[in-house]
Amino acid sequence: MRDKRLVAASFSRAAPRYDQVAGLQRRIADQLAFWLSDTRVERALDLGSGTGYANTWLSDRTEQLVNIDLAEGMLGFAKAGGCQGFHVAGDAESLPLADISMDLIWSSLALQWSEQPEALIHELCRVLRPGGRILISTLGPSTLFELREAWAAVNEQQHVNQFISPTEWLNFKLPLELVQHQQQTEVEHYSEVGQLLRELRTLGAHNVNPERRQGLGGQSELKAMMQHYQQFRTGQGIPASYEVHYLEFIRR
Repeated sequence: MRDKRLVAASFSRAAPRYDQVAGLQRRIADQLAFWLSDTRVERALDLGSGTGYANTWLSDRTEQLVNIDLAEGMLGFAKAGGCQGFHVAGDAESLPLADISMDLIWSSLALQWSEQPEALIHELCRVLRPGGRILISTLGPSTLFELREAWAAVNEQQHVNQFISPTEWLNFKLPLELVQHQQQTEVEHYSEVGQLLRELRTLGAHNVNPERRQGLGGQSELKAMMQHYQQFRTGQGIPASYEVHYLEFIRR
């Protein structure tokens, strides 16, 4: 299981530079925003709020907005940038919120970091009022499969973050109705593998698995991985694929 302190520290360090390379993350948030209702609610939660990209949409639709993120560095950066609402450091699997206190939960590209999906969904249900909505974008297990396969050809160490499929959430007997679910594959292209690796580190999304090997596995192994990655090259460059899920739930 990932050490959440490592995840929080990684994203805290990334906060000042995150928006410079977060084009994909913003496009996914923009897509999820199409699912927002114009109806104004009393309380809304931005879970995994990051640098506060969704703040404008959410603050316009609620009387009280709560921004929660595991990374205090992200919260501080967002607050300093003028993001509205309360800014609270917290864990999605143990939310620092009262029962049935939220009308809307929004979370874009944050919940893939949870490795206890049942605890996560129970928490969302606990804090959401009956009739409330949950809007989520998250990543599935085939994300960055090219990078994973390139490393697997070099050694058996876990170099790439593994994500649980959000379809597992649908197996839990909880008072949630799935309203809609869309799955898409987003592919980013790079001139070289090194460019992808630098971007992941800038985003704070590099490998934080406990089985990861310290360092880059040696320059010879890194070079070998990059050579294996070349098998995926297309006319557009080096691809990096993301399995993206969009989900909307209503609390019964």
